[in-house]
Amino acid sequence: MYVNGSKNGFLHQTTRNGNSTALMSNKTETMKMPLDLTVNSQKYVVTGYPQYVRVKISGPSALVTTTMNTQNFKVYANLNNLGNGEHTVKLKTSGLNSELRARVIPATIKVKIQPRITTALPVEVRLSAKTVNGNYKVGTPKASLNTVQITGAKSEVKRVAKVIAVVNVPKNATSDLQQQVTLQAIDRRGQTVNVVVMPSTISVTVPINANKSDGNSSSSSSSESSSNKTSESQSQSSQSEKSLSSESSSDSSNS
Repeated sequence: MYVNGSKNGFLHQTTRNGNSTALMSNKTETMKMPLDLTVNSQKYVVTGYPQYVRVKISGPSALVTTTMNTQNFKVYANLNNLGNGEHTVKLKTSGLNSELRARVIPATIKVKIQPRITTALPVEVRLSAKTVNGNYKVGTPKASLNTVQITGAKSEVKRVAKVIAVVNVPKNATSDLQQQVTLQAIDRRGQTVNVVVMPSTISVTVPINANKSDGNSSSSSSSESSSNKTSESQSQSSQSEKSLSSESSSDSSNS
């Protein structure tokens, strides 16, 4: 059996015969942690902050190792008492063991707080190809929704020029396509804007129709053939009537 105890930052092991040996000492490790922001997300949008920060932890080796493995604490910035504009805020930690010391790098960050706004925009469907192989043509696509909502920081929402749905049309398509397409909010240069699109996907149907040029020719030929047959029939009927009229005149003359 053994008992662990700590004194002066060292962990000791006491064996059955009373011998005591130092196992490990204090140590310092640096880890990467996500940054949490405490803010009214229904009212504001925060930009300009790093997604991750570094945290240097010092203390008993066992606790440091456990904390590195579990990451059972958080790094946060409280923005609840701040309004619109740019602010410098201090980063804090919570949930760390009281025997550990932590230093966040960087200690402060700059953030920009803007009002959250929502607006509606029409959806523009774009096809990767407007022609397909064979005797088929691509019809006009139809989206399940004509308009969607975009939400984000006021400055970002104003950048959005349009919301597009790009549909991939295979070259060998021979029947109607129906795809679930992810929507993109883009600016006038075609670059994606950092806003939330609701819903994020829509269904788009693309008609693929067979060309009717051959059928029209066939129909035209059939019509011409029918017309010719009708003319021939009318001509033959006319000749028969003339023949009968001539015979009738001859019989009358003989009489």
